[in-house]
Amino acid sequence: MNIDNFYYLGKIIKTSGYKGNLVFFFDVDDISYYKDLEAVFVDINKELIPFAINSLQIKDNKTAFVKMEDIDDEDQAIAVTGKELYLPLSYLPPLTGKKFYYHEVTGFDVVDSKYGNIGKIDSFIDQATQALFVIISDKKEILIPVSDNIIKNIDRKARIIEIETPEGLIDIYIK
Repeated sequence: MNIDNFYYLGKIIKTSGYKGNLVFFFDVDDISYYKDLEAVFVDINKELIPFAINSLQIKDNKTAFVKMEDIDDEDQAIAVTGKELYLPLSYLPPLTGKKFYYHEVTGFDVVDSKYGNIGKIDSFIDQATQALFVIISDKKEILIPVSDNIIKNIDRKARIIEIETPEGLIDIYIK
């Protein structure tokens, strides 16, 4: 399976008891979306292995107690502890308005209120302090902060993100 078709959900952080129960950490905004999760893919040696979920009980806003099929004892549970969890991209909850997933807008045209179409989103730089759009324009790279103050509209059908950048930001790239 190609990992590009999946998104990182979280991690198996520890065992719980002696019958193969596990504790999952969910790296998501709203864990309740996953309360009825029926299966998950576990990264074992760079291969995504599907596991059915027999039960999932949310513990708090980031963790849950989980019983997976075929994990029946402590040794089997220990073997998957620390492994990363993935789900297919199709399972992502839909976003609307100015919220988006990076993979969703890659390839979108970026239209600035002053300069018009400045290029296409090629990728993202996701730093702790500020995420950046990496926009390719005539083989030049333009970096624009991903910010609600800059993003004015997202037209998913037309595949366009409309922005309004601070004075001078785009000038440093196109002059």
